[in-house]
Amino acid sequence: MLMASSTLTLLTPSAYFSPSSFTPQSEASVPSSLLKSLKLPPFWPWQNRKKVKMGPLSVSPMGFGTWAWGNQLLWGYQESMDSDLQRVFNLAVENGVNLFDTADSYGTGRLNGQSEKLLGKFIKDLQGKEQGQDEIVIATKFAAYPWRLTPGQFVDACKASMERLQIEQIGIGQLHWSTANYAPLQELALWDGLVAMYEKGLVRAVGVSNYGPKQLVKIHEYLTARGIPLSCAQVQFSLLSMGEDQFEIKKICDSLGIRLIAYSPLGLGMLTGKYTRSKLPRGPRYGSSFLFRQILPGLKPLLSSLEDIAQRRQKTIPQLVMGDCSVSRLL
Repeated sequence: MLMASSTLTLLTPSAYFSPSSFTPQSEASVPSSLLKSLKLPPFWPWQNRKKVKMGPLSVSPMGFGTWAWGNQLLWGYQESMDSDLQRVFNLAVENGVNLFDTADSYGTGRLNGQSEKLLGKFIKDLQGKEQGQDEIVIATKFAAYPWRLTPGQFVDACKASMERLQIEQIGIGQLHWSTANYAPLQELALWDGLVAMYEKGLVRAVGVSNYGPKQLVKIHEYLTARGIPLSCAQVQFSLLSMGEDQFEIKKICDSLGIRLIAYSPLGLGMLTGKYTRSKLPRGPRYGSSFLFRQILPGLKPLLSSLEDIAQRRQKTIPQLVMGDCSVSRLL
């Protein structure tokens, strides 16, 4: 499985937790001098591991999501952050991360598409370094906007993303969400859009995001009939989101050979153990929301248990939550 939107992780059929990336939501407060000198510790679980297969691609067992890049409304992004974002990007690449997830809807207002633009620029600037452009795999998601009603419009969206990313082919093209519940005819058109962009060679693989078990099976059957493999499926997956649907999707992915992408593995930061009702994360996303205040009190027993286990294992809580082993094994 893999985790997306600021955090990405690949899970194998034998594990429910796997390495994950750091989120960019706090970069504005990170000193540049620290970013320049920072090296990831040797116990990070994706290091010294072989890449895993995602369709025809070989990717790191951890990926890096870029939802916050360009999003002023939710994450408080400012263009002054770009230099620090680039250093964080370089840090990830230097430590073996080669899978980067984005979307054409990441970015707000005049900064629409900013995430893809920044990612394209950062990758282009890697030329001549240890890991070049050719080793980076970009997975981007195409929004099912109500005005995207035909396969051709979805192909045009793919071409626009390629232009922002400054690349000639996207690694993985993904449908960002399903419209089956409110616009089933549009859903079929978008599926044909995925087929078209694959057949035209615009993407090397296709996937979906935010699909339920039934629709996941349907699109897999639809694409298989067209001779196109469904390489991946994104779903929210963490200790805060482990319901029946998540496990059913995991089961389906394992049985059909689909790589599962789990996003928000730290529960938007609530599973890090560093927040309380009196100590909340900064930024517009949290300042205008009661989400943390509502959920954190009920997490005390879980976080207390995680802290005890982490101390015994000499790990941090995030390492425990997203490590190679499931919490049940650590108990």
